[in-house]
Amino acid sequence: MDLTVTGRHIQVSQQLRERLDDRLDKVAQLAPTIHRVDVVVTHERQARNSESVEVTCYGRGPVIRAEASADDKYAALDAAFDKLTERLRRAADRRRVSRGKRPETGDVPGAAAPVAVATGLDAVDEAGAFGDSPIEVREKVHSSAPMSLEDALNEMELVGHDFYLFHDVETGKPSVLYRRRGWSYGVIHLDLVEPAPAS
Repeated sequence: MDLTVTGRHIQVSQQLRERLDDRLDKVAQLAPTIHRVDVVVTHERQARNSESVEVTCYGRGPVIRAEASADDKYAALDAAFDKLTERLRRAADRRRVSRGKRPETGDVPGAAAPVAVATGLDAVDEAGAFGDSPIEVREKVHSSAPMSLEDALNEMELVGHDFYLFHDVETGKPSVLYRRRGWSYGVIHLDLVEPAPAS
């Protein structure tokens, strides 16, 4: 399993790398098909929860991601890996239950593995200033196979986002699934309107 560790505004120590190696052993046990893990450790210059850790796992099937923030980078690392192992267990349970009922995305010939909006194996991440303001806008481009609403919900839960952009196989439209309060979700379908011809 390939491990990439990136530090943003922080130097990644050898002690942190050793702790990561210990936690990755459990990841390999839960999901032996994962071939790459990216870890981003970020230090923000703020008073509370200034350390954050984001872990993204790539392998056969969906991208699985977790992140956490805390006052201490080791506490953030432990919290992120706790979330990650829970999502890996959930994904393994889902595969066991659905085996034989429908093919997984990785088994469909010619289908690209679905990738979450904020992460992706082939994602292009560009950051730039928004006009003259200090606001920074990050753009990502990802590929995705058409999927059902249920599959999109499962993918969104695995990456831990509050929204998920997908191509709805039933309507044929680009759609966004988003989290509301509690166990409530919403879906927005994009209906493309042709511009009126200029006269």
